[in-house]
Amino acid sequence: MIGFVRKNLLYVAWTVALLSMLGSLYFSEVLKYPPCVLCWYQRIFMYPLVPIIAVAIIKKTSDLRWYILPLSIAGALIAVYHNLLYYKLLPESIKPCVQGISCTTKFIEWYGFVTIPFLSFVAFLAISLSVFFYINSKKT
Repeated sequence: MIGFVRKNLLYVAWTVALLSMLGSLYFSEVLKYPPCVLCWYQRIFMYPLVPIIAVAIIKKTSDLRWYILPLSIAGALIAVYHNLLYYKLLPESIKPCVQGISCTTKFIEWYGFVTIPFLSFVAFLAISLSVFFYINSKKT
């Protein structure tokens, strides 16, 4: 069972990246929620992960740490910053959203804590951990 899970970690990462991309497009194109500046930066790091992870799966490459982890970790760091602003743990005076939609605008808040920035952070974290554990499982 553990071998099966390790073998499919890249598929987990790809699925999370694909669902994240489709989810963000659904929020902006279907529900018409305009993305803030930080949302755009997170998209910049998320969208390329879909084809990159797909190519990694097809080519069965092992150099994932050089081209997937930098994108997923950078995206996670932006998502952490976004969440800190969103939950008012950082002052609004340092937010980058000076024109357009505010980075703290609440479009969704499921169960009192699941927000768009939170979903982004969870997705980047899941991708990073999946790739990290996949890489480490190849070493053993």
